[in-house]
Amino acid sequence: MDATYVIASDKSRNLVRIKMAGFYGQKDVQDFAAAYRDALTGLQAPGHLTITDITDMPIQAQDIIGTLATAFAPPEVRSRRIAFICSSSLSRLQAQRLFGRDGVRFFECGDEAEAWIFG
Repeated sequence: MDATYVIASDKSRNLVRIKMAGFYGQKDVQDFAAAYRDALTGLQAPGHLTITDITDMPIQAQDIIGTLATAFAPPEVRSRRIAFICSSSLSRLQAQRLFGRDGVRFFECGDEAEAWIFG
């Protein structure tokens, strides 16, 4: 399954919504990181909110996880809160290794994620 992503900004809520699917390669992560930075234009970043749906994203290779972690690490792109929507315990565990910090939570449904992100 090829890597896909959709990124949408909601300036009125200072929110980025992300949907990721498929297997990522290094080039896919680079393209995603550039699109994510573009989505932050017009938001109060850092300090914005992010909801990321990874329900259609299988377990990734360790080097890809490391590259994703690097993409989200710089202070200028750091979210105040990130809600991950995960479909399996394995994807949740992988995301927890990637984003194990304060202000990050993991959910099974979008409604719960949204309630927490705005709560």
